[in-house]
Order: sequence, then structure tokens, then C-alpha cells
Amino acid sequence: MSHERATTRTPPSSPPRTIGRLLLGAFLLLAGISHLTWNRSAFLAQVPQWVPADGDVVVVASGIVEILLGTALLTLARRQVQVGWVVAAFFVAIFPGNISQFVTGTDSFGLDSDVSRGIRLAFQPLLVLWALWCTGAWRAWRESRNTTAT
Repeated sequence: MSHERATTRTPPSSPPRTIGRLLLGAFLLLAGISHLTWNRSAFLAQVPQWVPADGDVVVVASGIVEILLGTALLTLARRQVQVGWVVAAFFVAIFPGNISQFVTGTDSFGLDSDVSRGIRLAFQPLLVLWALWCTGAWRAWRESRNTTAT
């Protein structure tokens, strides 16, 4: 089996993975919509000062990306491995903003203590793992490495 084939075929799915993918998709869709509506100011408070773009543009753009990623998780089952990698990369890309919120002590989303902001930081890597697990991306990568090694 070639590397390309291992990453483009639909990975074997199980009910827990499918439920996980659908829940993550719904979570991202809701978060994206909240960027554009009721939580806009809370997300704006989380944009680090060092980001070289208007904070509101960052909030709107990241909201749109979350809506697209959530929709992709909900609808693109045949491309879930690729979507999983993109979602995981997105969670890594926004991690510096969460670190900035912790370091600067910015209150937002009810995270008004170092402990609560620190707990949130601990959950970010779990979101990356969730994206890779529920889409089969990690499994497909492992299988492709095993295939190319033999």
C-alpha cells in the first residue's frame, strides 16, 4: 500500500471515533459562530498585543476558520484524515494566544485566575489529540510509516 493511499482512504471508523468527530465538529461550529456574535468581545480580549493585525480581524477570521473546520468535521467523512491534521494544526496555531492570556493575566470567558487559565492551557494539547484520534489521522500516519518501513 502506498503512502498516498494510506492517507486518502477513509480510515476504519468506530462509533466512539465517529461520535468524537461529530462532537468536535459541533464544538468548533458553535465556537466559530460565537466568535462572530455573542462572545466577540471575550475572544477579542484573548488576541495577544504582539499579533500584527487588528484584533477584530483576527477574531472574525478565526471564527470563520472554526466554522469551516467544524463543518468539514461534520460533513467530510471521506477526507477526515486530512481534516484531522488541519484541525490539529489550528489548535496548535492558536495555542500562543492561550499562553499569552495566561502570561498577561487577561480575564476572559470567566478565566479570572492563573489556576483557571492554567487549566485551560492543559486542555489545549488534549484538543490536538482529540482531533487526531477521532479523525483517524494519527492511525493513518502510523500505518503509513509501518508500510513504508517494510
